Amino acid sequence: MMEKTSGRICQLFGSLVTSMRKCMFHVLSVGPIPQHIAFIMDGNRRYAKRQDLAEGSGHKAGYLALMSMLGYCYELGVKYVTVYAFSIDNFKRQPEEVQHVMDLMLEKIEGLLEKESIVNRYGIRVYFIGNLKLLSEPVRVAAEKAMKASANNTKAVLLVCVAYTSCDEIVHAVQESCKAKRNEIQAPSSTNISNGVTEGMEEGKKKTNGLVMHDVEDSCKDRSYGSESVDTNGICNEAISDVIQGSHQDKWDGVEITTCKPLAGGVELNNNQREVPTINLVDIEKHMYMAVAPDPDILIRSSGETRLSNFLLWQTANCPLYSPSALWPELGLRHLVWAVLNFQRSYKYLEKKRKQI
Repeated sequence: MMEKTSGRICQLFGSLVTSMRKCMFHVLSVGPIPQHIAFIMDGNRRYAKRQDLAEGSGHKAGYLALMSMLGYCYELGVKYVTVYAFSIDNFKRQPEEVQHVMDLMLEKIEGLLEKESIVNRYGIRVYFIGNLKLLSEPVRVAAEKAMKASANNTKAVLLVCVAYTSCDEIVHAVQESCKAKRNEIQAPSSTNISNGVTEGMEEGKKKTNGLVMHDVEDSCKDRSYGSESVDTNGICNEAISDVIQGSHQDKWDGVEITTCKPLAGGVELNNNQREVPTINLVDIEKHMYMAVAPDPDILIRSSGETRLSNFLLWQTANCPLYSPSALWPELGLRHLVWAVLNFQRSYKYLEKKRKQI
């Protein structure tokens, strides 16, 4: 009898708390709601030490806190949530700890696929962001399976950054942009019209306004200095690097050609000029791991730390940082509400800064 009464009281109390939370979210929704919130989940190990828990228990408590926080965010109307789950630098920790985290990650990723999981309850699409090749094969396979299984969900998005650092992301984006531009240069084309200048292919050579120039790839292969041949990829990479840095001069088959910087509306070509693809900001951002989501509106780091720890450095130029002193497993609804209130208070200023950029 006592157990039934206690159960009913708990149920009524839970319903009351839920109603109060929904009422609070309704009030918050009068102001602007952040579209994207990012979390640095710091303090799991310290929490376990403070609570005198077994090793690894802090990460399990942190996972429960994450599930609660995701529920609050999606109820509030936040479309995107990004969490910093595991840095590339974390691989330097003790092998036993790394293995324990990988095992826990594998278990929780598989749990996301269960019918009653938060992913299915809120219609969340899951992305795993980072250099996934660094993960163990079981974890990588599970991550790919979860992404595929949730690909048709459209109500909300969860981005889990694993084997991630912002420096690695930027280097990856630059490398991919260079590859794409190099492919554009080397791609065979019968006729290319750019800014009113016709470039036709004639016996493997490029003709521009009466000037015959070898194609980039052929020029790289054919050119030699003395008895030494020149590496094709090296020259092409050097050419792309020069384009990024600015204008330069080059000679192709005795014809001096000046590469000019891009102008508004395209690149002006004179009789002695050629157009070279340039790497722009949009090219870099297109190849970012985080290209699947808009930049965060709020970055929350638990445990009172104000360091970004190599997380979303590119995306957080105008993003407010909120760092409550609570460790990650202790983070709750009040911290989220306070972060959103601070965001709403600074919203006009933040929007003005974004428009200036």
